[in-house]
Amino acid sequence: MWLANLRQNLISPVSAVVGLCEFLESEAERLTLKEAASDLNRISQAATELSVFVDQLLHPRMALKLTVSGDEGVKRLRHDLRTPMNAIKGYSEMLLEDLEDLNAGHLELDLRGLLKHTDSLLQEIDVLASLSDNQSGDGFKIPEASQDAAEMFANLAQSIRSIDPVAETASLTGTILVVDDVEANRTLLARRLERDGHQVWTADGGYSALEKLSQHAFDLVLLDLMMPDLNGYDVLKRLKENDDWRDIPVIMISAFDEIESVARCVEIGAEDYLPKPFNPILLQARINAALEKGQWRERERLYLFQMEAEKQKYKDLLHSILPQKIVTRLNDGEATIADRHDDVTVLFSDMVGFTEMSAKLSPAQVVDYLNRVFSGFDKAASELGVEKIKTIGDAYMAAAGVPDHRNDHAEVMVELACRMLSQVEALNHELDYPMHLRIGVHSGPVVAGIIGSHRFLYDVWGDTVNFASRLETTGAPGRIQVSEETARRVTHCFDLTDPMDVRIKGKGQAKTYFITGRKS
Repeated sequence: MWLANLRQNLISPVSAVVGLCEFLESEAERLTLKEAASDLNRISQAATELSVFVDQLLHPRMALKLTVSGDEGVKRLRHDLRTPMNAIKGYSEMLLEDLEDLNAGHLELDLRGLLKHTDSLLQEIDVLASLSDNQSGDGFKIPEASQDAAEMFANLAQSIRSIDPVAETASLTGTILVVDDVEANRTLLARRLERDGHQVWTADGGYSALEKLSQHAFDLVLLDLMMPDLNGYDVLKRLKENDDWRDIPVIMISAFDEIESVARCVEIGAEDYLPKPFNPILLQARINAALEKGQWRERERLYLFQMEAEKQKYKDLLHSILPQKIVTRLNDGEATIADRHDDVTVLFSDMVGFTEMSAKLSPAQVVDYLNRVFSGFDKAASELGVEKIKTIGDAYMAAAGVPDHRNDHAEVMVELACRMLSQVEALNHELDYPMHLRIGVHSGPVVAGIIGSHRFLYDVWGDTVNFASRLETTGAPGRIQVSEETARRVTHCFDLTDPMDVRIKGKGQAKTYFITGRKS
């Protein structure tokens, strides 16, 4: 049991030292410091020897040897553990002296860190070994200071084991948030990721991570599971509950004995997890996979956004040529749309003298004039809730009471006619054109629906439509001629002339009226 405790308390700090040695080798190679390569290689070999020896502590032969040799065996064990550590310390001190002349500031700083960790580990070995005389078979409790040192080394190992000189350059780069409450972990992991081309932000706890997420956009979060203020599980849960953050890939950082907690994290949306200590190739592969998946999600989001934009353009186009109610019915799958409306008012207008005037204008002037006129008509129709049906040349057709019934269809249609006259008169005054509008309005039943499969049109048909058209052609320039049916509906709000007997083609004599103005 004592050997198991010894190995358990040494494996993480030893892994930290090994990882830091590997990092120093890779940095020296990157900085092309050939003068340091030999000593760093010896340091790395000694670290590997130490790691192998610690791994063998649970071998039955080791237990048998210690049982037979007693105190001498423990002393021998301490000696065997200290030998590679002393080699690491000695070569590091010599190399540190050489680096002062090589202008390798970062490497020198890391080497001093290795010496500090080596001294602490030597003390740890002495403390653990000295306690062997007091064991009862149930294991031992090391002093609190030693516990803290072991925890510090374990945390350091969690990050620096990710640094491996054989790892290839990351093929994908992004903005990564590293969340860990141990500064050494954050610093070393951030340096590795920055060397691979990533932009790295760090947070020292769960609340700090949430604050940074609210301030910056991240492509990936590396999230430690065990943190004192807000653990990784709770941070992940808040991420997935936030609409702005839920799609950010999250890789959990966990020790093997926390695998059940990691499984819970995966259940609520974690992308993956990295066991401690890190395998450098696995680290890079999972980061690349998460970033790639994030890119595909972003592409999907962009594609969906573009689809929605195109869909909205289609809707806007339909709404510009069809009533909203008809668009809804088309979207619901109706193939044939044809309805009878018993009470509707139809308007026709025509520009008197337009043909002669257009012959004197350039095509651009003709189109500009019609565009200004009809745009004004459309605006007025929209404000009044009147449905524009179509334009044919210089003729304009509209209907009120379709597709939705309204009781005031005659009143709003005559109001539209008055506004149309005013707009043409104002434009004529501005352009000095001798143009006059002739308008006919009639109320009655119609059939309305969609015609055509290409460039389809919402249109109205029936005797009411024909009658309104005839009222326009038999009317007078600058006047609004209405039928008796329409006049009866608007006498309360518009002034009319006395009835006139007008011969309507296909109808014979009919009583009609001119609108003379709105009632005061």
